[in-house]
Amino acid sequence: MQGEAADSVHFIQEGRIKATVTSEHGKEAVVAIFGKGQFFGEGCLTDQSLRTATMSALGDCQISSITKAAMIAALSNQPRFSQLFMDHLLRRNSRVQEDVIDQLFNSSERRLARLLLLLANYGKEGDSPIVPVILSQETLADMIGTTRSRVSFFMNKFRKLGLIDYKGQIDVHQSLLNAVLHDKPEIRADEPA
Repeated sequence: MQGEAADSVHFIQEGRIKATVTSEHGKEAVVAIFGKGQFFGEGCLTDQSLRTATMSALGDCQISSITKAAMIAALSNQPRFSQLFMDHLLRRNSRVQEDVIDQLFNSSERRLARLLLLLANYGKEGDSPIVPVILSQETLADMIGTTRSRVSFFMNKFRKLGLIDYKGQIDVHQSLLNAVLHDKPEIRADEPA
């Protein structure tokens, strides 16, 4: 939970986790979704004394908790683990940079398309299976910085174009990736956000 002692790093073996941050005025924002094979809570390794986000399971999860002392020892004494963790940090850093660029330069429609593709595992390294997206339109709106009504509008548009199907879960089709990669006009928005 945000504000609790930061004394361990966590590794997601199975499932997905939602990270939310709450402002001092009570406004909550979804800042990330983490999945299998990712770490979270690594801020404790930089002498961050309190958690900066609240993590919530999105369904069944299996998570390992590693104390700060054990993590530091593993990073010092186990080169393969150290390399795995460094790779994770570099991928996370690249993703954050891509998210900032996306927020600054893309329309809310393109940001939604990119987010759906990322959440469905398109473009992930290895043999990650394509998975349905099980998030509310409100959560998607929070993540891309727009309103739920705009997300609803774009979701209906994507569905009519055959880019997604949704009924309780969102099934993202390869055609959405093709539309984004080729910047087809039907995915481009006229207004910035």
